[in-house]
Amino acid sequence: MRALPATAGRGAVACAAAPVPRRSLLLSTAAAGVALNAEQLPLRLTGGAAAKIRASADAAQAVTFTSTDDALAWTNKDNRRLLHVVYRVGDLDKTIKFYTECLGMKVLRKRDIPEEKYTNAFLGYGPEDSHFAIELTYSYGVDKYDIGAGFGHFGIGVNDVAKTVELVRAKGGKVTREPGPVKGGKTVIAFVEDPDGYKFEILERPGTPEPLCQVMLRVGDLDRAISFYEKACGMELLRKRDNPEYKYTVAMMGYGPEEKNAVLELTYNYGVSEYAKGNAYAQIAIGTDDVYKTAEVVKLFGGQVVREPGPLPGISTKITAILDPDGWKSVFVDNIDFAKELE
Repeated sequence: MRALPATAGRGAVACAAAPVPRRSLLLSTAAAGVALNAEQLPLRLTGGAAAKIRASADAAQAVTFTSTDDALAWTNKDNRRLLHVVYRVGDLDKTIKFYTECLGMKVLRKRDIPEEKYTNAFLGYGPEDSHFAIELTYSYGVDKYDIGAGFGHFGIGVNDVAKTVELVRAKGGKVTREPGPVKGGKTVIAFVEDPDGYKFEILERPGTPEPLCQVMLRVGDLDRAISFYEKACGMELLRKRDNPEYKYTVAMMGYGPEEKNAVLELTYNYGVSEYAKGNAYAQIAIGTDDVYKTAEVVKLFGGQVVREPGPLPGISTKITAILDPDGWKSVFVDNIDFAKELE
């Protein structure tokens, strides 16, 4: 995708995309773009057995809503929350050290998949069954990725922005914006970068129950993006703020109040309709009670399903993967299956 010039707004710099290394299908939602069919199952099946499984899968996917209103009603009742955000790093140990020592995160779990040559680490501020988390992916031998111009930053709420910034600086971290009020507002913020160049906005939010509070992505048509996330993904528009002085508009989307839940921050820079996405940022994972109904709703409202709903090969976790109008990926994960992964 071609990136248009973006000199105004919130730091949009065009970068060329690079090939993404192969991902394993095992548990990680970073592999969610691969389709499943009966022939891909780990067991060798006869034609009849394969046909029965295929028919069963087809029946499971044969979800039909009587109207768009019916689909919206189901989406609004579905139990959804942001589970984790997935992205790639070049040195897992260095990144973990920065997140734990400078940003106060904890390592929640870690797994190495040598046959697929990658390692995952999950970090955050509380248990994954109730808190938003980060899923880091390290692919053997790959030490650098292109973050691109479309990804913005992650947000972390802290008690004291100035103290957090001084800790980052003392540990050798990079501070790209000193503490001070946000442009056009009063909230005290700062920006720092991790070892791979991912930006973190540090926000002063004393006592917040969800410190890992934002994922910011840039979009080319804000009204279109808001409509998609409301209708296809069941999110709520929590607030919207236009900043004509700085030529950008932001919209906060999520599944609950911003002060208690992680949110998706969509940013529109005046006059910029496309961004290069690079190959570093991957996707957000979202919990749902039914991936089959979720996929149908997405299709009803013009979304692209890039991984049809169903279980991942070799395990029972059911997922579906979609793209929004700007090409950002989300992976919906069955709530019960996700809970079993954490046991």
